[in-house]
Amino acid sequence: MFNSESSLGDSLPDEISFFWQKGLFDLFSGIDGINIHYAQFIQEQAECPTIVIVPGRCESYLKYQELSFDLYCQGYSVFIIDHRGQGLSGRMLQNVDKGYVAKFQDYVDDLHYFIEKIVTPRSSEKPYLLAHSMGGAIATRFMQDCPNAIKAAVISSPMLGFYSGLLPKSLAKILVAIKLKFNNIVSTTPWYFFGQKDYSLKSFSENKLTHSVQRYQYFVDLYKKNRVIQLGGVTTHWLAQSIEAQKEIFAKLAQLKTPILLLQACGDTIVCQQAQNNFCQQLHTLQPQSCPNGVPSRIDTAFHELFFETDAIRNQAITQSLVWFKQHH
Repeated sequence: MFNSESSLGDSLPDEISFFWQKGLFDLFSGIDGINIHYAQFIQEQAECPTIVIVPGRCESYLKYQELSFDLYCQGYSVFIIDHRGQGLSGRMLQNVDKGYVAKFQDYVDDLHYFIEKIVTPRSSEKPYLLAHSMGGAIATRFMQDCPNAIKAAVISSPMLGFYSGLLPKSLAKILVAIKLKFNNIVSTTPWYFFGQKDYSLKSFSENKLTHSVQRYQYFVDLYKKNRVIQLGGVTTHWLAQSIEAQKEIFAKLAQLKTPILLLQACGDTIVCQQAQNNFCQQLHTLQPQSCPNGVPSRIDTAFHELFFETDAIRNQAITQSLVWFKQHH
């Protein structure tokens, strides 16, 4: 069916490596002249559907080799973007480990250019979007700005709100605002938010991303081999920009015309599940073709990264995504 975690030893299986070598890797100049890198894998036969993968924070298209291979084998052309400030794309700060973006809208505008100028001219029809975490927020804002650009979308563990642990949401937001104000008065350099630091490895037992030992190990090795894609924690400025973007998503729900399926990881402690529930309930009321029954599609016990989870969870996430796309061809 799809590639299995048991095939992931020290390296990817040969068929995935061969597939990856056939890709085209290029870049364009994004907002403010930042280089935005991307990968594309185009099917040989002409009339093929296209999927655009929009990764999450800290991610690079290099991490998506296995998923790209699986989607390509299902007959899709695949395009993936590396967001500014991460992956192989240009960084904006002297400390390249800091998670930063000047304006959240820059991510959205980069994606807009990518889809309009690079993906669409090479596709026989409107593309599908498959977006994860921060990519889910970026993709949702893009679909609000361009309501007719995408045929259907799946947003997996989307960053529609932050998980603030035991701290009440309102207090967390006040903390961000105060720290940002202080940072801006004292320094022109964006600071890390409390508890955030340069790139460091977490052991598998500490990780909250996946239950798959093999996929986690593959991910750790990939980042060890490719220092350039490593990224540390988030700056207060990035957090403030993301909170604004989340507000904007909810304020402009009526602009979402694309049929959207939201995949929710039930064990997720990275982003806020309640925000995802609210999104689905409100969006379904406005657009009944999105979020069937007004709820997310919940995947039990899953951690945040559904497409890097154990086979049972990952296969479910991929299958649901492809079924959704086929319903909207």
